[in-house]
Amino acid sequence: MFEVREIHDKDLKTHITLEIMNALPDWFSPPEDIKKKSVIHRDMPFFVAFDGDRAIGFIALKMHNQYTMDMYNLGVLKEYHRQGVGRAMLKAVEDYGRRNGFKFITVKTLDASAQYEPYEQTRAFYLKNGFYPLEVFPLFWNEENPCLFMAKYIG
Repeated sequence: MFEVREIHDKDLKTHITLEIMNALPDWFSPPEDIKKKSVIHRDMPFFVAFDGDRAIGFIALKMHNQYTMDMYNLGVLKEYHRQGVGRAMLKAVEDYGRRNGFKFITVKTLDASAQYEPYEQTRAFYLKNGFYPLEVFPLFWNEENPCLFMAKYIG
C-alpha cells in the first residue's frame, strides 16, 4: 500500500527528483536536464507517493497564475506503473488545487506524431484521467519532440 504526501523539505525534493528521474531514462534525459530540474523543483509544490519509506513517484507543480497550475514533472517508478500511483498523486494535486482556488491543471507531454511508445502510455493516462488535448506546439522543445498541451478543469 502506498500513501501520497506533500513534501516541503527542499533537499528531499532534490533527492527524490534525482532518484526517480534517473530511474526512468525512457521518459527523462539527459542527465544535466534531470539535475537542473532537481534544483527547480525545490521551490515548487511537490507531492510524493511512498511505499513505506520508499519514494515511488512524484509530481512537481508550477503555478502559472491564480487559475492555472501546471504538472511541471510527473514520474512513477516503472515497477509501480498501472497500480494507481499516478491516479492517487493526481487526486492529491487536484485537492490541493481546489483548496487553493485553482480552476485548471495543465500538462505538456510528447505528441503522438513523435511515435515514441513510452509516451503513448503517458498520453493514455492523461486522457483516462480527464485531460483534454488543446494544442500541439511543434517547436516548444525541438523538432524531434513536439509538445502536446493538455488541460483539465478542476473547478
